[in-house]
Amino acid sequence: MPYAYTFDQIRDRPVTVFGAGTLGRRIALMFASRGGTVRISDPSADQVAAAAEYVAEALPVLIEKRGSGEVGQVEDAASIEDALRDAWLVVEAVPERLDIKIPLWGQIDEASPADTIFATNSSSYPSRMMAEKVRDKSRMCNIHFYMPPTANAVDLMSDGETGRTVLDTLLGVLPEFGIHPFEARKESVGFIFNRVWAAIKRESLAVVAEGVARPEDVDGMFKINWHLSYGPFQMMDQVGLDVVLDIENHYADENPHLPAGPRELLRSYVEAGKLGIKTGEGFYSYG
Repeated sequence: MPYAYTFDQIRDRPVTVFGAGTLGRRIALMFASRGGTVRISDPSADQVAAAAEYVAEALPVLIEKRGSGEVGQVEDAASIEDALRDAWLVVEAVPERLDIKIPLWGQIDEASPADTIFATNSSSYPSRMMAEKVRDKSRMCNIHFYMPPTANAVDLMSDGETGRTVLDTLLGVLPEFGIHPFEARKESVGFIFNRVWAAIKRESLAVVAEGVARPEDVDGMFKINWHLSYGPFQMMDQVGLDVVLDIENHYADENPHLPAGPRELLRSYVEAGKLGIKTGEGFYSYG
């Protein structure tokens, strides 16, 4: 049956990650934690090098903390064909723009083995919106990651045509890598957890945009009342404010009645080059 695998059947086959940014390198980390090979492809050689360094440093710590696993390896890929050679799974984690995702998936479809499972890490777009150049849409789905290795729940969602065997394979195999999948039972913009998170994030931005509170006030109350180690603004700085703005713009396209204030606040930071941790400054400064 196509795309139906056990862990033993894929443990010696690579996983390919397209995109070496904040989430791409963390996704690579998780798939390298069972002794296998992860290939990373990104237009920026510097990003790939930084991602490989991150995985090399974080992997032994992850395995020790988890109490299981084996140190795998990360490889750079000189071409899309090299990246996809014998891969059982490809995860796309490029910027949240369909004009980037759609042509990339066309290239992936042309170069992939016939039995490779396709997954987009898109945080707001259903996979069907980028699948127009994918010939067999039954092999494609969303696997939406949050912030591994500390937040390891992921959303699985069909593109409307995803084969049941693809979803069942991922539900069975992903836990072997310390990834915990939850299936969205119908198409949902924002999947499961992100729909709830979007409402919290949007209202947090609104109270700051309206001058009711400062980011540190909102985060402080979250940390005290919910016993968290971080709040919504710290989380947005981790993700990248440009990414958060892209996501909010997409939600606004779907629902034009959403308030503009949160997006305007985000845009002011993005236009100032304050994107969060990756630029050293966002809602907070990072020395």
